[in-house]
Amino acid sequence: MTIALATCSWLPEGSDDAQALIKALDRAGLAADPVVWDGPADWSSHDLVIIRSTWDYTTRRDEFLAWARGLPRLLNPVDVLSWNTDKRYLRELADAGVPVVPTLWDPSGVPAEWPEYVVKPAVSIGCRDTARWGPGEEAAARAHLRSLREGGRTAMVQPYLSAIDTEGETALVFLDGAFSHAGRKAPILTAGAGVEGPVVPGGPRGQVTAAEATAEQLAVAEWALAAVPGGPDLLYARVDLVPGPDGSPVVIELELAEPNLYLQFGPGAADRLAGAVAARL
Repeated sequence: MTIALATCSWLPEGSDDAQALIKALDRAGLAADPVVWDGPADWSSHDLVIIRSTWDYTTRRDEFLAWARGLPRLLNPVDVLSWNTDKRYLRELADAGVPVVPTLWDPSGVPAEWPEYVVKPAVSIGCRDTARWGPGEEAAARAHLRSLREGGRTAMVQPYLSAIDTEGETALVFLDGAFSHAGRKAPILTAGAGVEGPVVPGGPRGQVTAAEATAEQLAVAEWALAAVPGGPDLLYARVDLVPGPDGSPVVIELELAEPNLYLQFGPGAADRLAGAVAARL
């Protein structure tokens, strides 16, 4: 059995997560290699492809999904990738009653009712083309919205929840449908900084540390996963939560495509993930 862990051209050896999984699969008697998703590769020679660090797809999402649909066997499944790589899935979660960060979709202007707000494209990772705006920055925020629309992209606007500055985001990681571990991401967006560059793994913004999930956070995360269309059997998932205005956790993102799983924060997590892979072969 041979397994490909799909990655991107600027990370040809895969992420730290991918390397940890390769070692765990080797311990389980399975061979795996990182393979650049849009590079020259014979995908038919692999029994399974697992999406990992394909972090350059956002400007070529249609091409990425066409590639994924052509694979004989893929995890997570391509229908999940298609649904989850456009943040408009948040509307479906909200319709299912899941608490999510309030979102305006393609608004004509900036909201007057929110002291601070975030403008970002619906297809994006790592806070690329994303900015936090506040009082006195309305003209810049409108220009940001306009640039997204002129680029043919769906824009979304969310309130900036102030508790993020002190508590960050809590990322709950699920492996083979079961909660595994959690990480805490430091604040990423800086007031007054405008559109910053994307977050780089290991960089100064959004650093991640180990965390403990509360029962309330776990309940919200499980609620969100239960609302995924079709109730797919997911190999991996990450639910990112932030404190809402009343302190209760709300979903800011649901990561089912190519999330960093922070395996280093879950004792035995890489081996559990490898075991789940082996069980699916």
